[in-house]
Amino acid sequence: MSLQVLLLVLLSALLHAAWNTMIRGAGNRTLDTVLVVAGAGAIMLALLPFLPLPAAASWPYVIASGAIHVGYFLLVAGAYRHGELSYVYPLMRGTAPALSAIAAALLLAEVPALQGWLGVALICGGVLLLAGDALRKAAPRGSATQFALGTAGVVVIYTLVDGVGVRLSGNAAVYTGWVFLLTALPLTAIFLLRDRPATLAYARQHWRRGLFGGACTLASYALALWAMTQAPIALVAALRETSVVFGTLLAATLLHERISALRWAAVLVVAAGAVAIKLA
Repeated sequence: MSLQVLLLVLLSALLHAAWNTMIRGAGNRTLDTVLVVAGAGAIMLALLPFLPLPAAASWPYVIASGAIHVGYFLLVAGAYRHGELSYVYPLMRGTAPALSAIAAALLLAEVPALQGWLGVALICGGVLLLAGDALRKAAPRGSATQFALGTAGVVVIYTLVDGVGVRLSGNAAVYTGWVFLLTALPLTAIFLLRDRPATLAYARQHWRRGLFGGACTLASYALALWAMTQAPIALVAALRETSVVFGTLLAATLLHERISALRWAAVLVVAAGAVAIKLA
């Protein structure tokens, strides 16, 4: 992987961590998740007149990805509702890269070199160490684990779908924008139908958070998908999970959370994985 691609994927990870850290400190993590997706959709809607359309060959993937992401964000909201973000976020993000690497090898014939497999293993191991540390401090509900693992499975599916779709689209940013627009419309509608007054009241009060988080998630995923046009899907997917490490560091500096020795060890393991991927 080239240095340019590596740095942009790390930037993608930092942006992903930024909006998740914002949700960590929110009063209502479920509605904050919806607000972030709605913010991303609103930004795309405003830019729509100035952007070209994705290539025709990519539209089945855009539509499929939009539907998959609705399920993904519903699962994320469920995971945040039943468990602490410090546990469910590493669990759902840490198991996905290994599964994505295996699926990409079997379905797309993208087999990383030995250093690439080593990097994937180190990053997954480090991220799961973070989840293990959270588990050691407080026993989560079984439903939190189920939602987190279900989310990880959906991450694998949309990673493969978008990895192929973005290569056919001709423009990673436009592809990403359409995916989020097609995600935001049904997801927002679901929550408006469920509790319109509460959803609208929360949106009126926190719309700036939605736009900030939406901008972060749009830019984060666009960078990741662009990287998948330049490097193997499995390596990009694994490297992007360094977002959990950035989230840990942001939690320590912005939310004043105490970082245990085990978490610092996990950070070092993930960093070693990033180095291995750079050398792959």
